Amino acid sequence: MAQIKVDGLDKSFGTFHAVKGASFTVEDGQFLCLLGPSGCGKTTTLRMIAGLELPTAGTIRLGGEEVTMNRASARDIAFVFQLFALYPHMNVRRNIGFPLKCEGIGREEIGRRVVEAARILRISHLLDRPVSGLAGGDRQRVALGRAIVRKPKCFLMDEPLGALDTEMREAMIRELRALHDRLGATTVYVTHDQLEAMAMADTIAVMNNGVVEQVASPRDIYDRPASLFVADFIGSPPMNFLPFRDGLRTGAQAIRFGEGEIAIPATRETLMESDLVLGVRPEHVRFSDRGMVRGQVYGAEYLGTTQIVTVTTRYGALKARSPASMRFRTGESVGLDFRPDTLSIFDKASGRAIRTALHERGEHG
Repeated sequence: MAQIKVDGLDKSFGTFHAVKGASFTVEDGQFLCLLGPSGCGKTTTLRMIAGLELPTAGTIRLGGEEVTMNRASARDIAFVFQLFALYPHMNVRRNIGFPLKCEGIGREEIGRRVVEAARILRISHLLDRPVSGLAGGDRQRVALGRAIVRKPKCFLMDEPLGALDTEMREAMIRELRALHDRLGATTVYVTHDQLEAMAMADTIAVMNNGVVEQVASPRDIYDRPASLFVADFIGSPPMNFLPFRDGLRTGAQAIRFGEGEIAIPATRETLMESDLVLGVRPEHVRFSDRGMVRGQVYGAEYLGTTQIVTVTTRYGALKARSPASMRFRTGESVGLDFRPDTLSIFDKASGRAIRTALHERGEHG
């Protein structure tokens, strides 16, 4: 396996700029998810890493070697597509071994590698079955087997679970992560599904309009979103955004908000008074009679042990996650407070984070 280093990667199709200066590193043995909405450039980025598309600018290094303009066949990577692309006239054994046959590998070695791949994927009992009769999850395992059997430097996967139903996809998420851990494989995985990314990835690269907005661990992506887009895209429900106006001076330890102030760690820079956005996750909203923000209950969504309560405020609708045992009446007046150490502050004009929750927790010790 090998490190993948992408630096300043650009891709244009005529006047359309699909990828804009993408930079990130996938360390040897790491599982990185490229996450974002449809059309954000994540699949184009993956295809450039694979050699299926050539970049307009930037460099790609695989195991320290620059491969930016190399053909896919010269990169020693394995690509797993959303559509399984299996050969229906071949059984499982022949499908898995076909890439090795194309490379001119001997029959005995092919047989040994196929048996080993099938053992890793737990499909040894299916080797002599026709692929046409397999369930979706088993067909996906066969497609993975064709990648594993080659022993490539890295695995590239383009929404490989997209064609599966919800139950099978949840099972395969666990299987794919367990497979990654067994192989120690360097993996780049494209998905638009935040649950897949949060469950499997060591690192997530969030893309939007061709730009890599943030590269971080799942925890940091959730707790320390670098932009309004990341904060809104990650989380269900997503982060609440409350617009306000204030300035921050060097050394300031509070911001003015609602009916009071919110303590923050002492700032190291001065911010002129401007339009800001306070970001708070629903689970960090607390109901309090003396809350700094007041509103009226619009409704509650029961989720079993918890509920999502929607409150209309002067800042807009705000969602709070609370125990299901709490009772609320539609139209009821309530007060809301926020834990200072969990808040993020964004510059409204640029969308970038000025201060994030996890950073503040660290400063609190």
